[in-house]
Amino acid sequence: MNILLLGGGGREHALAWKLAQSPLCTALFAAPGNPGIAEHAKLVDLDLEDHAAVAAFCAGQGIGLVVVGPEAPLVDGIADSLRAAGVPVFGPGKAAAQLEGSKGFTKDLCAEAGIPTARYVRCMSADEALAELVGFSLPVVIKADGLAAGKGVIIAETADDARAAIEDMFGGSFGASGAQVVLEEFMEGEEASFFALTDGTAIVAFGSAQDHKRVGDGDTGPNTGGMGAYSPASVLTPALEADVMTRIIEPTVATLAARGTPYSGVLFAGLMLTAQGPKLIEYNCRFGDPECEVLMMRLESDLVELLLAVAQGRLGAVPAPVLGQDTALTIVLAAKGYPGTPEKGAPIALPSAPEGARIFHAGTAHKDGALVANGGRVLAVTALGASVTQARDAAYALADKVDFPGGFCRRDIGWREVARAAALPAE
Repeated sequence: MNILLLGGGGREHALAWKLAQSPLCTALFAAPGNPGIAEHAKLVDLDLEDHAAVAAFCAGQGIGLVVVGPEAPLVDGIADSLRAAGVPVFGPGKAAAQLEGSKGFTKDLCAEAGIPTARYVRCMSADEALAELVGFSLPVVIKADGLAAGKGVIIAETADDARAAIEDMFGGSFGASGAQVVLEEFMEGEEASFFALTDGTAIVAFGSAQDHKRVGDGDTGPNTGGMGAYSPASVLTPALEADVMTRIIEPTVATLAARGTPYSGVLFAGLMLTAQGPKLIEYNCRFGDPECEVLMMRLESDLVELLLAVAQGRLGAVPAPVLGQDTALTIVLAAKGYPGTPEKGAPIALPSAPEGARIFHAGTAHKDGALVANGGRVLAVTALGASVTQARDAAYALADKVDFPGGFCRRDIGWREVARAAALPAE
C-alpha cells in the first residue's frame, strides 16, 4: 500500500526507516520530510494546515494509511479531516488530542477518572494564578496550558521565580499556549515514559523509555525538547507497567470512549514514579522525540501492520508489538544556542554507521549540495547494545565521528541506568 508520513523531525526519520522496511509498504511519501527521510520516502510539499490539500494528495496517490508524526497537526484536527475523506489515519482526532493540546483538559480528565496525578489548579488570569500560588509548597510547577514544544514547564524553586513565571506566561512568552496556566504540586521521584497503542477499545503496551530534558550534563540548565533517551527503562518494572496500564492508561481510554471521543493512536504517558506509586505527569498524543528513535531501533514487529490495525479499529486482531531485549540509546546533537535561538547553516559530515546503529536526521537541510544544520536538535545518534553501557558506548563512539563543529551534546545520556547496572551484583 501507499503510505503518507506527516512531519520532518528525528521522530519521523525513525518512523520512515521502520515503515519502509515493511513488505506492506509499496511506496512511502513524506511531507515535509528532511534529508534523512528522503533516503526512505519521496518528499512532497504539502501545507499540513491545509487539510483539503492533504486529503486531495491522498486521493490522487491512493494513500492507504496516513501516519501523523507531530502533535500540532493532530491538535489541529488533521486526523478528523482525513477520516472524513475515507483515509485511514494513525493518530487521534482533535477532541482526543486535547490530552496533549491542553494540560488542563488532561488534569480534569484525571480528576474525573480517578487517575493518580499531582494536585493542580487551572488559572485563567495572572491575578488568579498569583492568588492560588499561596496554596502550593515550593518548589511549584507552572505549566502553559497549550502546546509549547516541550518547553512550557517551569519548576519554580522560589516564590519570586513562580511569580515571574506566571507573569511571563500570561504576558505572552508562549503566545496563545499561555492564555491559561496550570499550577501543580511538585512530585518527588524518578521520571519515566510509557507507551501504549490503542484503537479506542483494544490497548497494547509499546515499551518504556527515559528522556533527558535538561540541556546540560547532570540535568542542569533549561528544559529542551529532549537531549537523549534510552529504552527500556528498567526502573519501570513489569509490575509497575501493569499498574500504569490498570490505573492510568485503561481509565483514560475508557473515559474518552464514554465521552464519545475515542482515542486512536499512541498514548505517551510521562510518569513520575513516586513513593505512592506511578503518577501521570502529562500525556502526549504521538511518539516522543527522541524516544521514538530508541523504540523503533528495538521494534521487531511490522510497524505498518500495527499502525494500520490501529487506524482500522482492529488492533486486537493482530499480534502484540515485540521489542528486542537489547537496550537502545540515542544522543541528540544540537546546534549552538539551543534551546534558545539555534545557529543554523553549520556544515555537517556524517560517518558511516556500523551495524546496530543509526544516525537519524532531526533538523537538517541541504544547502549548495552540502548537509547543514537547520534546527535546534539536529541529529539523533542511536545505537543498540546488550546492556545500557554497551549501547551508550556505541552511540558516543559514533557521535564523536560526526563532523559538526557547530553542534554539542550531553555526555551523560543514560547515567541513571548506567549507575543502576553498575550497582547490580556480578553474575
